[in-house]
Amino acid sequence: METTNRTIVHLDLDTFFVSVERLVNSSLIGKPVIIGGMSDRGVVAGCSYEARRFGVRSAMPMRMARQLCNDAIVIRGDMELYSNYSKLVTEIIAERAPLYEKASIDEHYIDITGMDRFFGSLKWTHELREYIIKNSGLPISFGLSTNKTVSKIATTEAKPNGELYIPGEKVKPFLFPLSIRKIPMIGKKSYRLLRSMGVSSIRTLSMIPPEMITQVMGKNGISVWKKANGIDPTPVIPYSERKSISTERTFDKDTTDVEKLKGILISMVEKIAFELRKKQKLTGCITVKIRYSNFDTHTLQKHLPYTSFDHVLLETALELFERLYKRRMLIRLIGVRFSHLVGGFQQLELFDDTPEMTGLYQAMDSIRLRYGRKAVQRAVGLAPSSSPALKDGVTEARSY
Repeated sequence: METTNRTIVHLDLDTFFVSVERLVNSSLIGKPVIIGGMSDRGVVAGCSYEARRFGVRSAMPMRMARQLCNDAIVIRGDMELYSNYSKLVTEIIAERAPLYEKASIDEHYIDITGMDRFFGSLKWTHELREYIIKNSGLPISFGLSTNKTVSKIATTEAKPNGELYIPGEKVKPFLFPLSIRKIPMIGKKSYRLLRSMGVSSIRTLSMIPPEMITQVMGKNGISVWKKANGIDPTPVIPYSERKSISTERTFDKDTTDVEKLKGILISMVEKIAFELRKKQKLTGCITVKIRYSNFDTHTLQKHLPYTSFDHVLLETALELFERLYKRRMLIRLIGVRFSHLVGGFQQLELFDDTPEMTGLYQAMDSIRLRYGRKAVQRAVGLAPSSSPALKDGVTEARSY
């Protein structure tokens, strides 16, 4: 069983995309706003509370959203603008929090266990929230409790623009009356399955024998059961470690063939961008690395709007390579790294006016998952048989 002496904060920026747009254009305040693809084939990426009252929800087809709320103001969305505000809030948290994790573009977890010895955890979190609101102009809610799950659910209950503290002894009384929909791991399929069993409240779910829930839901069953009982030992993963995914290639024979080097770089970007999408992650920073034959090593990095799409990352990677490779000396190693990772691939795809590009990525990734990563590749990234032999190394979730 989990001990209850941890103190975990969950911070979530309310209707983040809409709130940023309202900072830029105050005339949107109080009006129904929908962010997403502008065409009828587009999808809703975010919406205001005013639009939600009409039944509009994220991931809904734009045509349906317009029918439900025909007075809504529809905005294409600006991922670069949202990324900048997201990073601003992260910087504020980083300056003050002892240990924090950036879970997505608009939410953070903070572990403030032990802080009560110096000052009240609730007081500290309240002051942090007020500081974020003052310095970013964005509304933000928080939940404060003994673990990530309870804190996240508390944040949901605190919205809009509120705060909620659930001490250890009140965790079960808080959770039990709520719908099983509130548990983060329960999606549509799991919800329908549990409802078919007559399970609607967290209390009922918590009373099912763990062996039975495992039989019904498989390996995730025991995790869902624990969450229903207020148990979640998942740690806050330090964002300061700059979790990353990277790959680099060392040549058996050093080369100056620029076109060949670019082809290899394209292949590497495709490879780790696919890994990002498999993990439902986005990257906010790309680094390209080269090592010359004399072992001089140089890197360049660039921050960019959160993405995991090859065509965006490739353009930046090739730009960095062009800036790096000025000496025209023999190269023995080339590498690329994606860092500043956050969750949220689903949000990214919703900004497309038409779903063709997203559909293309989904189709390619589906083929790769079934037949292997190399089943679909850009032709330019395929090295000819005469290319230098390569030693390929992949390093995930660490900096190099």
